[in-house]
Amino acid sequence: MENTELKERFIDEKTGIEYIGQGYYYVPNLVLAPESTNYPIRRYGKLKLRYLKEHNKPLYSILFMNLKLNEYLHNIDEECEERMEILIKQMAEKENVTEELKANNQLEWVKCMNNIKNRAEEIILKEIIYNVNN
Repeated sequence: MENTELKERFIDEKTGIEYIGQGYYYVPNLVLAPESTNYPIRRYGKLKLRYLKEHNKPLYSILFMNLKLNEYLHNIDEECEERMEILIKQMAEKENVTEELKANNQLEWVKCMNNIKNRAEEIILKEIIYNVNN
């Protein structure tokens, strides 16, 4: 009969990962580093997270294992919010949607601003959220 006793611990020379004997198996001794961030993730970060999980699993896994996923998603949130503000301001100026229009014809102003906001969001989703290079 074979000796089925396992060493208590060993480190794989190739990967440097420490393994611990559990019964008849070795399991990796993985722990989360304390320096991981815990930013609140808002709408655009959640959209990017869903996209990564469904369409870019390698990047998701790398960010998750390196404890950079939360920070990455937070940065995406910030970038999207800043870009939205800039796009809305630029489009409103270009299309002459001003405070004067707001004072004279509120419904027209709301219609124009909603249209601008929707177009700006489409740009952000295409360029930042669903962009493979980001």
